[in-house]
Amino acid sequence: MNENQGRQVNLVETTDCLEAVGVCRGWRNFLFVIVALCLLFLQVSFWLVDTGYIKAGGCTENAVCAEEAEDTRQIEEAATKAAEDANQPVGDINQPAEAEVQEPRRGIGSLFSVTFECLEKAIRFVDAVLILAATLYCLTILFCLKLSLIGRLGGINHICRAFFLSLVMLVLLLPWQILFASIVVGAMYTPDELAKWCTAETTGIFCTIIHYLRFTGYWAVVLLLLIFSQVRSSRWTKSILRRLEVI
Repeated sequence: MNENQGRQVNLVETTDCLEAVGVCRGWRNFLFVIVALCLLFLQVSFWLVDTGYIKAGGCTENAVCAEEAEDTRQIEEAATKAAEDANQPVGDINQPAEAEVQEPRRGIGSLFSVTFECLEKAIRFVDAVLILAATLYCLTILFCLKLSLIGRLGGINHICRAFFLSLVMLVLLLPWQILFASIVVGAMYTPDELAKWCTAETTGIFCTIIHYLRFTGYWAVVLLLLIFSQVRSSRWTKSILRRLEVI
């Protein structure tokens, strides 16, 4: 009698754990999709700004400012020379030339009427969603690990690997450069940082490599860690279902 009651209790506990596993699996898949989409958006935003489809502002480089100043000086010299040749006051001839000189415009580059100002707002929103979703994803994997330990469901190897992969992914993702003044850099970036890197003058192959490693290589590592974590947690789910002869 006691053995039958013990078996019934174990069966009820296992059933409850399986229901909890189903809930965690649903949230895990949902958060995985959200994190992956946010990472994809950040990568697309980088390439749009880096290739010039969306310009990160106007006169932000010293070279560009110097070039515009040189053009303005040449216009003034040409107007002065024309005034001297016509024996007219310089001020009268300078008026049209001054009208042609315009202030540098900021954010003039756009793709499908999307300016950098709009992209900046979108990046800030995606950064906030990405931090929350990645943190919840890591916690969900942790809950799955606890369920496997408490319910003795098995598959500890897979779920432990999945948890540590998601933890490393979260650590590499967070924007540590905001706290540690670029001593430690995270895969996420702010709009100001994107504009600074994409408008800076790169000299040499080494600077170019660092530039793309920062925004593409680092991003690829985080994405691979996320995918590997998802694969490991999926193997854990299949392992416990096979062990309990559910599938």
